[in-house]
Amino acid sequence: MPVELALYQPDIAQNAGTLIRLGACWDTTIHLIHPTGFAFSPKALARAGMDYLDHAMVREHDSWSAFDAWRRGEKRRLVLLTTKAERSAYAVEFCDSDILMVGRESAGVPEAVAAAADLSIRIPMRPGLRSINVALAATLILGEAKRQTGGFTGLA
Repeated sequence: MPVELALYQPDIAQNAGTLIRLGACWDTTIHLIHPTGFAFSPKALARAGMDYLDHAMVREHDSWSAFDAWRRGEKRRLVLLTTKAERSAYAVEFCDSDILMVGRESAGVPEAVAAAADLSIRIPMRPGLRSINVALAATLILGEAKRQTGGFTGLA
C-alpha cells in the first residue's frame, strides 16, 4: 500500500484543488475529511485542480471519526504535519502504510486529532515565522515519503 495524503477539513478550495492535482500526477490517493470550509464541488476545485480532477483518486470521509476508524481498521500509520511538533520531517523513516495529514489552513487540527496521530512531524524553518502554505508543506513531505518508500517507481 502506498503513502497517501489526508486533508483535515480544508478551508481553502485552491489548496485542496492543488493537492488533488498533485495526487493525480503522483498517483496518490487524497483523503478529504469533511466538513470543508467551502462548498466541496468540482466547480470550487476547478481553478487549481484544472482538468486533473478526473484523474485523481479522492476518498471522502464524512467526519474525523469516520476517517480515523477507517484508517485504524486498515492499520495505517497517521503522520501529522504540524508546526507544534519537535521532530523534523527529515529525521523520520516513512513507511508504505503511512497517511500524511495536514490540518486546516486557519487552525491546524484540534488537540484530540493531534493526540490520535501515531507520529507528529514538522518542517524545519527560520525561527519567528509561523508556517509554510499547507499545499507546499504537504508537497514537500509527500515527496520525501514517496522517495523513501519507492513511491515514484513507475512514474515517468
